[in-house]
Amino acid sequence: MFAKNTLVLYKKQPAIITEVGEKYTIEYQSVPGTSTGKKAQYATQKVRDKDISELFPNAKVSLESIINQNTNSAVKEDFSKALEEAYELLLSDEETASSTFDFATLVEYSIGELTDLNSFAFFDSVINDIHFKYDENTKLFSLRTEDEIKQIQQKNYEKEHEAEIKEAFINRLKQKKIILPDDTKFMQEIEALALGKTDKSKFLKEAGIKETPEKAHKVLLDTGFWHMGKNPYPSRYGASMQSATENLASPPEEERIVVNHTAYAIDNIWSTDPDDAIGFDGEYVWVHIADPASSVLPDSKIDIKARNRGATLYIPEGASRMLAEESIEDYALGLCEYSDGCKTGKLSNALSFKIKLDDKGNITETEVLKTKVFVERLSYEKADELKETPELKPLFEIAEKNETRRKESGAVFINLPEVHIDLEKVDDSPVPNVKIFAMENKPQSCNVVREFMLLAGEAAAKYAFKHQIAFPFISQSSPDIPKDLPEGLAGQYRLRRSMRSRSVGVSPAAHAGLGLGMYSQVTSPLRRYSDLIAHQQLRAHLNQSPLLDKDTMLERISAGDAAMSASVKAERATKLHWTLVYLLQNPEWTGKGVVVELRGKQAVILIPELAQETIIVPKSQLNLNDEITVKAGNINLPTLEVSFFEV
Repeated sequence: MFAKNTLVLYKKQPAIITEVGEKYTIEYQSVPGTSTGKKAQYATQKVRDKDISELFPNAKVSLESIINQNTNSAVKEDFSKALEEAYELLLSDEETASSTFDFATLVEYSIGELTDLNSFAFFDSVINDIHFKYDENTKLFSLRTEDEIKQIQQKNYEKEHEAEIKEAFINRLKQKKIILPDDTKFMQEIEALALGKTDKSKFLKEAGIKETPEKAHKVLLDTGFWHMGKNPYPSRYGASMQSATENLASPPEEERIVVNHTAYAIDNIWSTDPDDAIGFDGEYVWVHIADPASSVLPDSKIDIKARNRGATLYIPEGASRMLAEESIEDYALGLCEYSDGCKTGKLSNALSFKIKLDDKGNITETEVLKTKVFVERLSYEKADELKETPELKPLFEIAEKNETRRKESGAVFINLPEVHIDLEKVDDSPVPNVKIFAMENKPQSCNVVREFMLLAGEAAAKYAFKHQIAFPFISQSSPDIPKDLPEGLAGQYRLRRSMRSRSVGVSPAAHAGLGLGMYSQVTSPLRRYSDLIAHQQLRAHLNQSPLLDKDTMLERISAGDAAMSASVKAERATKLHWTLVYLLQNPEWTGKGVVVELRGKQAVILIPELAQETIIVPKSQLNLNDEITVKAGNINLPTLEVSFFEV
């Protein structure tokens, strides 16, 4: 209980109790006075005892005097000195050095006693003193450590000298001589622009530098805040470099058909998320696909996050997966420690396409089944070694027949150089050693897998159309292929330029580039959102559950496709980034360039071992497919530009 005229604290401000009852009536200053002569205003309010704490009993001076005393600089200076001495005393006392203490103890160690006039001025000095921490809940104090005091002093100094500190930083920025870690807080604003997290930078503007991600990138490199291995492109395109974190539930128990034959998951040796396997039982072609849609329901939290990613991001730094890494083992096909052929001893869940072909390879029947299938993993190289075995020979023959069928229907086959980029960690260096490997002479089994995936996509599209399922159909208009198509790489380059963009929609149409009457992608539901939503629709149809309508499907596949497009752009920019880093690490590099197009005095050159193209002015007259030796120069990492010269 507090008595009348007690000076109390109310929201860290002084107040005097004017009436005592079920609640206390307090008088407090509601509007402070000003230096221009405007008088302070006072008000009363009823409060509970827990809302206030005692400062001084039976105050005999006015509230106005108490508040004015708090503005007396001489008094405040004396209190500051007393508190500094009290800190040393309390720090030397084992009992108080590492514990909490009340206001009375602090008074005892510093000024000895309070008066009604100076009580609030002293309290205000304490809570604003750098040596002490105040807990508003317990009303107790504790000592700050020396490091905490230094941090506060530094912060106060920076606040008082903000203009001078910023001006000094801007001057250092102009000279590209920043001081780390002191300038980190300023450089982070520039970094945010380089990463595409903002489109402004007041520090670049004040330094007279254009506010663009490329200029920010250059500044970060020039000042040493970033090293040349820093890859900003996933962030800049809005693609996460971290895999999804929310794990899928374990596959549900449901009725599945056990497939008797062995299916083969054939992939690169570095693949860690096999989501397709192929087989032939003597009558039917089988394409088995991972079945995450058994757990990822439409519009669930995981589904929405996958839609926002669009696809797994594959960059040399590693894969940033559309679905959680920890879920791969439950849903990928035939996972085990990788070798050229391994057996897990258990069946994998799959959504399987059972396809009947006629003599010419046309699809005549399709069933979609929830299955369990034994999967054996093979590298492309191992599959090629086994291509004449009874198990794999039929797969190669079916693939060859399908390729022939598609060619006869106008399919376009483009063979341009591809490379694989590896990043090798180097001790004590933040920049990895970049290695680029040309992917020449692809194994035949690559074509086998491609043709079986296309069969599955065609079969799924026909199945969805037959059963009136809203579905993500993929189409492509006929290319405008020139009649005088040259041979070699020049012809392949011209062929690629003649191709039209693909379209994704809910109405089937021909895919001219593939030579198919209708087509959909269904073979990578762990990696592509459009495949995942196709599986959701197929499973809903099999379960006789409600299907998504065409409008909803179009909205969702458009969102997923837009996100996937951003990932593709991030992957391309990342690949070029690491190619330029490779050239910077190997300044003496020279390589073969092939003339693929002539434009007056200029020639478009394709560089197979880098999978890059450039335009040069050759030293002499060249013809299509001529080879020259080129060298890189004028490498601009922030703008992803490089010039190549004939040597």
